[in-house]
Amino acid sequence: MMQCSLLLLLELFSYLNPNDSEKISDPVASYKLIRRVSAEWSDIVDYTQKSLYETFQTVLKYAQIPQEEDLNGAASGLIRLQEIYKLYPHNITKETALTADEAYHVGLVAYTEEKFQLAFLWFLYSLEKLTEYSTTTRLKLLNYLHSSAYDFGSLPVAIYFCRQHLNLDPDNEDVKVLLNLYKILYSQRTSNPDIFTLNTGSSKYETLCRGEVVKRTSKRQRALTCRYSTGGGNPRLMYAPVKEEVEWDDPQIIRYLDIISDREIEILKNISRPLLSRSETIGGVSKDRTSQGVFLGEDYPVVARVSQRIADVTGLSVDSAESLFVQNYGIGGRYEPHYDGCDDENGRIATFLIYMSDVAIGGATVFPEVGVALKPIKGSAVFWYNLHKNGQVDLYTLHAGCPVFRGNKWVANKWIHEYGQEFRKPCSLSYWE
Repeated sequence: MMQCSLLLLLELFSYLNPNDSEKISDPVASYKLIRRVSAEWSDIVDYTQKSLYETFQTVLKYAQIPQEEDLNGAASGLIRLQEIYKLYPHNITKETALTADEAYHVGLVAYTEEKFQLAFLWFLYSLEKLTEYSTTTRLKLLNYLHSSAYDFGSLPVAIYFCRQHLNLDPDNEDVKVLLNLYKILYSQRTSNPDIFTLNTGSSKYETLCRGEVVKRTSKRQRALTCRYSTGGGNPRLMYAPVKEEVEWDDPQIIRYLDIISDREIEILKNISRPLLSRSETIGGVSKDRTSQGVFLGEDYPVVARVSQRIADVTGLSVDSAESLFVQNYGIGGRYEPHYDGCDDENGRIATFLIYMSDVAIGGATVFPEVGVALKPIKGSAVFWYNLHKNGQVDLYTLHAGCPVFRGNKWVANKWIHEYGQEFRKPCSLSYWE
């Protein structure tokens, strides 16, 4: 037991190592590690306190140990990946399998979130994985299988698993009552949804996240241009123009390639890691935004350089802009559709979004209203105006960050405000612009 716990501690230390924090890019592997650490941490503490090995003491002192809330959040991340990318448990666990107990826990989280079809599929997966060493019992799974099938509205399946439950526990009066109820309801139903097949219907946001771009959008994008830009004749860019690519024309979305170096990216990551905390929306912490972030002031030289570069390429003043906001999206990390702009007197006139990592699968920035999906490209940035010239929010700038399926997503946001732009981007004489 001691050897096993020490091995886990070494694995955890490797995972928390600031120089190798993106080591685990598989969401299922991340979930399994969080679960193991949560379950075995008390043993680790006991053995570590007896050790004189400095590394163990360091981990014990600085490691942020996952709690039950974190484990449930990781399971919720897997469930959200299923929803967006239309995955079955066998798809999402293709590289890293879950045990019956782990799958049962994911199913419970889905059931709690009232996502009954996904819960049913996870309970079924758990049933297939049952072994003599599983703490989850067949009776418990059968109970949840017929319950989730009933809640989803698939009564024939609920009746089938309810009978299976009675075969194992014939004296259970509660299950007998449920079986009779299911039969009565089934006789009154004209249709029953197929619980074994995921619904392919989805929102524009989900469709774009899966990479399903309509032909009309692709044709329009092919007509867009790229060029070298000096930011309107900025002296700092005359001898080193930036590579500018138009991703969309209305609203105009510009991508700047090679806008930040690998060295600057690593410095920003290293500064940010120990300071990260849960990102918030206007209403506070929300399930709509699952990332960690930190605002970095310009007392860091690298942040000051990046801010100056943003001012150079956009031609806008950053004097009233917010501090650079560095974010990390881990397991299932996402940001649901939202607007950056607001109608107050000093609203966010523009957004400059820097990609500090590539993402193997998922993590795109999508604009559902115009059908545009932007893949993260390390070292590049995308820029768009959130407000019309009259100060009102451009409704076409609704955008979202798709869940990260494989990999680890690092970004940095610079939100530029209206104050200071009076002569750089003046208001129009027309109220409607």
